Amino acid sequence: MDADAKDGRDPKETERLRVGTAVRRRRRALDLTLASVAERSGLSVPFLSQIENDRARPSRRSLQRVADALETTADRLIAASDAARTVTVSRAVESAATDDGTPAAPRTRRLVYGRHQLEALEFSGEHDTEGEFQHRNDELMYVADGTVEIEAEGRAYRLGRGDTLFLSGGVRHRWRAGGAETRVVVVTVAEHIETPPGG
Repeated sequence: MDADAKDGRDPKETERLRVGTAVRRRRRALDLTLASVAERSGLSVPFLSQIENDRARPSRRSLQRVADALETTADRLIAASDAARTVTVSRAVESAATDDGTPAAPRTRRLVYGRHQLEALEFSGEHDTEGEFQHRNDELMYVADGTVEIEAEGRAYRLGRGDTLFLSGGVRHRWRAGGAETRVVVVTVAEHIETPPGG
């Protein structure tokens, strides 16, 4: 028996009240802090944070209190949250070689489309970044095939197939992938997302 059935709530109703994204967007649009929403709603900051991160699903009554604090309605938050949920598939593309057997040209493929919290790219073939750069937020690099050489904060790293490199936001780095067989996936927290320092 699941937790929803135990406390007498309809599982469908609980599913409908996953509204974290909509609550966070509305709060930020009003330029409000979690503390100010807590004061307006009478709910605690930790509970509101859990709602925004979809770690807690508010009852209809609690959601209405949040909506009142955000100068909107519970129904509008639910509708906005439903619209914000997306499931997309990015299909693999054929890339191995040209008709005469020579390696295909290097390419970059976007794995996530639209404005989301994550950005992801797949790099195939030889790549060399032009100079150092840094991202505002965290970055993860996974080597699916081949080898990659990375220089980060003055230190050199060599990654092979299956290796992963994590860089926290603000780390200056550059990288180079050698060989037509190389495939690298880079995932970053989107630049428009504000993450707390060290968080």
